[in-house]
Amino acid sequence: MSYTYKDISKMIDHSLLTPTLTVQELEAGIALAIDYDVASICIMPYYQRRCADLLKGTGIRASTTIGFPHGANTTAIKKMEAERAIADGCEELDMVVNISQVLSERWDYVREDIKVVIDVAHKAGQKVKVIFENSFLKDEHKIKLCEICSELKADWVKTSTGYGSGGATIEDLILMRKHAAPSVQVKAAGGVRDFAKMLEVRALGVSRVGASRTREMLEECRKVMGHPVLHTAPGTVAGY
Repeated sequence: MSYTYKDISKMIDHSLLTPTLTVQELEAGIALAIDYDVASICIMPYYQRRCADLLKGTGIRASTTIGFPHGANTTAIKKMEAERAIADGCEELDMVVNISQVLSERWDYVREDIKVVIDVAHKAGQKVKVIFENSFLKDEHKIKLCEICSELKADWVKTSTGYGSGGATIEDLILMRKHAAPSVQVKAAGGVRDFAKMLEVRALGVSRVGASRTREMLEECRKVMGHPVLHTAPGTVAGY
């Protein structure tokens, strides 16, 4: 076995983004993610401050979304979203590219839209995951986005929001790992729903996975490693 439990748990960004989640469900989701010692919790922006407060001292990073899920906000609004998120304790910002401008191949606009959010985050010592929404794009668009994100020193390139017409595919993950700079990590979102798939994408060089089935995946990991079960009740259903 070439991994530890923490190697796997620290791949997971626990997703709490479904707009119908109640405050009680958000609180339960945060508690579950803390129990399993995930990498981060990606939560709806309005609950970011509360989430960040609960995560203090846990080693789990607070994250939220920018321009989510369509990427169509103006660059100025994305900048304001990023500034507010960081003020609320956000440590990782998951931003959506302007999909319309990508498909229009207006690369100067796309570059500036991404750059503004990265600049705000990096100035504050925080990180950015750039969401492509690959199901709407051609391979040449994905490659160009990888090149732009590498140039701008994004921290991750990410396959999808979970609200498009498809999620992460093995083909896309291979493509993104190939064309992003070694310093840029790859995040898979949508379609990674069990422990076996986590190991498969990990072998491709994926460092993070957006997940709502955190309990199920990490209980399977614990079982394989001979660790005690943490929860027997179903986990919180969320957004990817």
